Amino acid sequence: MSGGGPPRRHLQSVGNGSKWDRGQRVPNRDLRGKLVILGSGTSVGVPALGCDCSVCTSGKPRNQRLRCAVLCGLDEGHLLIDTPPDLRTQLLRERIGIVHAVLYTHEHADHLFGLDDLRLVPFHLGHPVPIYCEPRVEAAIRRVYAYAFDTAPATHPGATPQIELHSITTDPFELLGATITPLRLQHGPRFEVLGFRIGNVAYCTDTSGIPPATWERLDGVEILIIDALRHRPHPTHLSLDQAIEIVRRVGARRGIFTHLSHDFDYDETNARLPEGMELAYDGMEIPLV
Repeated sequence: MSGGGPPRRHLQSVGNGSKWDRGQRVPNRDLRGKLVILGSGTSVGVPALGCDCSVCTSGKPRNQRLRCAVLCGLDEGHLLIDTPPDLRTQLLRERIGIVHAVLYTHEHADHLFGLDDLRLVPFHLGHPVPIYCEPRVEAAIRRVYAYAFDTAPATHPGATPQIELHSITTDPFELLGATITPLRLQHGPRFEVLGFRIGNVAYCTDTSGIPPATWERLDGVEILIIDALRHRPHPTHLSLDQAIEIVRRVGARRGIFTHLSHDFDYDETNARLPEGMELAYDGMEIPLV
């Protein structure tokens, strides 16, 4: 790989404590207490290539949907959930220069294939980027990014991603000053993924159903961000009507729908949704309650 090396221009101080401030000056917003929707789109994004439907050609900013990811501003740093292929564009758009840890829902391409965009982050952190994932996801990372694990001496700093892998299960764990509760989700008939609960916010992208054991972990959730691919049923994702019913069953005061296809015009769909429910959009900020 080429183009490595430490950044030469720094713009703004990170913060004033703990892992937020190593004395560097980088373009970075302090997002503590917020969750930012980096991308709200399905695996092909919206607009979809070759599509001339009214949503794909609308030009409306909230109908422009990059692939799914969120960033959580925790007490001790930025936690990124998933690394989609659009990651560099998303982080630049949101003026996020540092990611302190990465958490994966699963290993599908639209959630994994932006990992290389984090090659510059270790220069700011002073150490490899910590990555938390299930063993199956780790195996995919080692396969897709085999060059990151090459034992040959690097040709130059930043030539490959510098990452540190940590295995997780469905057991809750502490990360960046917060308790992370993994949520087992079904993603079609033969595949399982993870969602995550942080405080009273739950993020459940890429799911077709909630297994019985997971419902208890959703008890008391106030804000539920959940998959709603399209109007019609789909074998591996929730439809909008199915997602609405899950929000109602959980009892969340706010339901936010993500992983959206071009089925949905933002304004028209929001106008028809039940009170307290809305479509996600890229750049949306949600309080971590």
